[in-house]
Amino acid sequence: MLACFTSEQGNAIRITPVGEAALPRWLDAHPGSRDWISALGFKGEPGTFAFLAGGNGRPNGLIASPTEGGSVWAFAGLPMALPEGTYVLESVADDSSPTDLALGWALGSYAFTQYKKPKRLPAKLVWPTKADRNEVERIAEGVCLARDLINTPAEDMGPGELADAVLTVAKAHGATADAIIGDELLERNYPTIHIVGRASSRAPRLIDLRWGDETAPKVTLVGKGVCFDTGGLDLKPREGMLEMKKDMGGAAVMLGLASALMSANTPIRLRLLIPAVENSVAGNAYRPLDIVRTRSGKCPS
Repeated sequence: MLACFTSEQGNAIRITPVGEAALPRWLDAHPGSRDWISALGFKGEPGTFAFLAGGNGRPNGLIASPTEGGSVWAFAGLPMALPEGTYVLESVADDSSPTDLALGWALGSYAFTQYKKPKRLPAKLVWPTKADRNEVERIAEGVCLARDLINTPAEDMGPGELADAVLTVAKAHGATADAIIGDELLERNYPTIHIVGRASSRAPRLIDLRWGDETAPKVTLVGKGVCFDTGGLDLKPREGMLEMKKDMGGAAVMLGLASALMSANTPIRLRLLIPAVENSVAGNAYRPLDIVRTRSGKCPS
């Protein structure tokens, strides 16, 4: 189970959704809180919250204004904004999905912890009634996998490491995965993947994952896996190069999606293709205005 959830309500602090438009009506119904809310300066603006004063040294719940947009993001900002503790969401709107609200809480609890411990833990939420826990966990784990891969610096997330991540997911779900690596790409007629990655000391590769019943409908996912993009000999300026580790974000997202689909035992024949390269600088890097021959035989303009 995700660490940001609990099934034990205990002394959980109640979260009551109160949007900006509904705040005057809520204050009319709770006149004892009017002066307190006024003193806090709470206006019910989207994404804000206010604790309610209690008489026993503990807050008597809190009111929170949902963030604008879909119900997934309504309270996604709260896990890291609220103090550590346990909270329970009450009186959600009829058009809000408990599963979406729980998913938003899970996604808002994300922290990248590969290199240092987090400064704090997210606030815990009592599982909303009728939330589909399995769906929340499947999607959240897939999204967090993608986020971890994207956040990992290129030094530790090259073509080989990206391939290892695919193999790990494949093993977890009983899928098969292999890769065409280095000059074998030319032998197997994948020249564009080879030309982009040939200047790096880390060999380019095409990663291929397959899963599911061969008689089921086919779904193929393709994700761009440029683990770092210098621009080759046509070097990018510093501002354009700083975040180029994220150029493999398409591959990360597709791997996270593939993981979620397999976790759900989706009735499909799934194939995931990830061309993984590092676009680097060396004497054999491709040059501006070089003719790039594609697998189809066509030369892109």
